[in-house]
This record gives sequence, structure tokens and C-alpha cells, in this order.
Amino acid sequence: MSAAIAQVLDRSRAGRAMVGVLAIMLFLTLLAAAAGIAAARGAGALGARLESRATVQLTDADPAARTAAARRALDALRDSSAVVAARAVPRAELAQLVAPWLGAAANDPDLPIPALIDLELAPGAGSLARARAVLAAVAPGAVIDSHGAAVAPLSRLLRSAALLAVAVAALMVAASAAVVVLAARAGLEAHRGTIAVMHGLGATDAQVARLFQRRVARDAALAAMAAALAATLVAAALAPQLRDGIGTLDAVALGADGWGVLALLPIAFVLFAGSVARAAVTRALARTL
Repeated sequence: MSAAIAQVLDRSRAGRAMVGVLAIMLFLTLLAAAAGIAAARGAGALGARLESRATVQLTDADPAARTAAARRALDALRDSSAVVAARAVPRAELAQLVAPWLGAAANDPDLPIPALIDLELAPGAGSLARARAVLAAVAPGAVIDSHGAAVAPLSRLLRSAALLAVAVAALMVAASAAVVVLAARAGLEAHRGTIAVMHGLGATDAQVARLFQRRVARDAALAAMAAALAATLVAAALAPQLRDGIGTLDAVALGADGWGVLALLPIAFVLFAGSVARAAVTRALARTL
């Protein structure tokens, strides 16, 4: 009997637009989730790469005094436990950095370019303060800049973007649940007579709810396949542009865990839609029939 009644319920095309709506919802959810994962991983990678990096600048106007101060600072920093590695940045490398703005003048030996020392700080929150203390003793005019502090606003922006993406994904899930509930109630109302016959033949509310659950889960599966295909095409189209624009995808890569989450989302979406439909029908039957 259940199979026959299921075929009757499936003949109705009312509410089948739900497939398209759910596909759009899941597609947007996948994009939001991917953006959130990429932003969170990017913020973490940025912090990990730059948190231990710092640059020392010596800007003495006298070249000889600047060179001597840079030598003293380099030796003292290399001997400090606060520093893992210290490297004097060659003048040729500094000239390349300012060449886009100064052109050929960047190679002028008389150009007053500050002396720079690239540092890798030891792990720990106090390493930067200890490095500053070392510089204050041997080169009072030196300035040390933390790379992590410089990119802190960008890191906060990425974390905020990740939270926003999670909020958008949650809203899409809530909207999908509302669509499923409305479609289940519409189907219940359309088949009220058939359901009354089923009850007269001994069918329980749970059996009726399972029939609606199966139909909604099947429609959600079609929507999931369409959304997953669309998201895959978008990812394939954006990957070359990101590679050309950034040079590497490491900063925005989803990683194995991220791809795993995205792969599980369509499956979870189908199970979620079926469960929501069953719960909605069960509650509606308990109230009205």
C-alpha cells in the first residue's frame, strides 16, 4: 500500500520548483562556506608567516655612521636569544624595491637608502621587546617594525570576512529549511484526501511523514547535484584567475579539510531537508488530523 500511495503523492508537480530554489540556496551556501574557509585559512597563514618576522631600519644621514651602526646592530642581534636569524639586506636588493618609484636613480650610490636588517624572532611574545632592548643599547636610532603588526588589520579583516561568510551560510540553511517546510505543508494540503484514506486503511502519521521525507530528500538530492556541479564550475573558472593574480594559491587554498567540508555539505543538505520535511509533516498531522 505504501508504494502505491507514494506513487500517487509523487504524481503531483506542485512545489517541484522547490528543486530549483534549493539548488540556488545550496549553491550560495557552498560559495559562502568556501569563502569563509579560505578567509579563515588565509588569516591563519598570514599570521603564522609574519608573526615572527621583523625589520630593523637605520636611517643615519652619515653613510659611515649608518654602516657602523648596522654592523653593531647585526652582531648584537645575532648574539641575542630573542632572534633566531638576522640578515643584512643588500643595497642592491633595496634598490630593486624602490626602483618602481625612483627608476634608474635607485642605483645611484649617493642615494641615501636606509640600512635594513631582516629578522626572524624567536617564538614567544617577549621576543620583539627583547630585540628592541638590544637595539637600544647598540644603535639607539634604529627602528624595528613587526611584520605581524603591520598586517594585523588585514588579518582582522580576513577573520571578519570568515565570520560573515559563516553567518551568510547559516542564513541560507535557515532559508532552505523554511522552503522545505512550506513545500511539505503545501504537499500535505494538496494530498489531504489521499492521506485521510491512508489513515482509514490503518496508516500511521509516521508512515505518511516518511513518504514526504522520501520525496523531499529525492528533490533535495537533485538540487544538491545541480548546486555541486555549478559550484565546481565556478571554482574551476576562478582558480586560474587567482593563480595569475596572486601567484600562488597557498594563501587562499581550502586545504584537504576545507574540501572535505564542502564535499560533505550536499550530503548533509539532503539529510537535513528530509529530516525537516518529516518533522514538519509530523507536527502538521498531529495538529490537524
